[in-house]
Amino acid sequence: MTTVLTPASPLTAADRCDRCGAQAYLRVVLISGGELLFCAHHGRKFEPELKKIAAEIQDETGRLTDTPAQTVEDEH
Repeated sequence: MTTVLTPASPLTAADRCDRCGAQAYLRVVLISGGELLFCAHHGRKFEPELKKIAAEIQDETGRLTDTPAQTVEDEH
């Protein structure tokens, strides 16, 4: 998936996939001016079509594999 870093705000848990309602990890800004939000699954599924119509793609799917920092309390 092509990733474009934009000044857009980060996606939050309130942002939902337009296809299934799961948490969105991709924001697709359309050439025509609108935007679509997708979960990682649907982002991958529709990737070829999205690349054709996207002006920008904000891909935050890397957050799914990030491990949270360990705190001092976790070590005890």
